Amino acid sequence: MAMKTIWQLSLGLLVAMGTVPGASAQLDMFSKEQRLEFTPDWHGERFADGRPKVADEVLARLHELTADEAWDFLQGAGYRNQFESGWKIINPGERLVGRVVTAVFMPLRRDVDTVIRSNGKKEGRIGDENSWVIDILQPGDILVVDLFGKIRYGTMVGDNLSTAVYAKSHNGLIVNGAIRDVTGIQEQKHFQCFVRGVDPSALENVMLVGINTPIRIGEVTVMPGDIAVGDPEGITFIPPQFAEKIADDTEMDHLVDEWGHRMLREGKYTPGQIDAKWTAGMVAEFNAWLEKKGSTRRMKSN
Repeated sequence: MAMKTIWQLSLGLLVAMGTVPGASAQLDMFSKEQRLEFTPDWHGERFADGRPKVADEVLARLHELTADEAWDFLQGAGYRNQFESGWKIINPGERLVGRVVTAVFMPLRRDVDTVIRSNGKKEGRIGDENSWVIDILQPGDILVVDLFGKIRYGTMVGDNLSTAVYAKSHNGLIVNGAIRDVTGIQEQKHFQCFVRGVDPSALENVMLVGINTPIRIGEVTVMPGDIAVGDPEGITFIPPQFAEKIADDTEMDHLVDEWGHRMLREGKYTPGQIDAKWTAGMVAEFNAWLEKKGSTRRMKSN
């Protein structure tokens, strides 16, 4: 099984480089079939290239999610490497939430890059390599770029390309690298960027080796179709199969906190009672409050 996986990954890279006889040129590295194979727990809608497509309604419900809430759920599910901190945030504000589109760069190697550019030309890709992935963005996407932490000459976008990213996705950008033209980007108030740094230099001495492939962002393996949630603590990458369940749990957690805080302010219950397992009477009282509030959710009595 391990050898099969290694062979599939190697084959994908060879196809990307155009070295497999009879293979059509492509930059993706992962085929549609591989995107299906490597996201077996997702059973919902997909984009044409196989990328999981979590519903817009679920994305909207994740805008109140905190890193702590996501952490607790994912740790319990056995996903222990889904959070990355240490970002510089441009245009901080509402939580950044969206479906991940990935791009990965490597240090430039001339012979390899010649093949990449040749294949890009055959595929009708226009402009420099950092613009190629922008062309495929859909509304609700977040472009997540592995630029291996490069700052000087590691600037994925300036104000022009950032305008294109936002026009395509109506969403933000995550770069394990840098951006430039920050003054211009700050004029785009709703375009939020999580980056490692900023620099006035242009992108140089790198090559784009994959679009919508697995990438590494710090200590996280990120898959195309993951849901990225950025908040003041950092970025959580949520496997798509968990997005709706996390949204459900988070909404109930917020209601529990709201009622608990109210009871503490009123002095009806002590902190020890609120933080401990609730009695049947407390649960009944909470459910009555939910009904009065107009919520259809109910807590089960233990």
